[in-house]
Amino acid sequence: ILIDRQPVLEPDLITWAQWFEKADRHVAQTMVGTARVSTVFLGLDHRFSGDGPPILFETMVFGAALDDEQERYSTWEDAESGHAAMVARVRRMT
Repeated sequence: ILIDRQPVLEPDLITWAQWFEKADRHVAQTMVGTARVSTVFLGLDHRFSGDGPPILFETMVFGAALDDEQERYSTWEDAESGHAAMVARVRRMT
């Protein structure tokens, strides 16, 4: 779960699910023409192999030239920076 933008492990599945169902997990969302760039907290670690910090945030593009382009991050701060970088990429493509 997120507490003050910091990921905190919630060991109880029911508590996690109740939080996940109602939480605002958006880091940022930006429209660039017809493309939507969305960055969210995933709620589950998406590091499926290898060592390193958990991958908990994702930026994804919906629509336009970079449709389905994505990047993933470990921290809220990296997700904010990554969102801005993806928005810049989308703007260059339009």
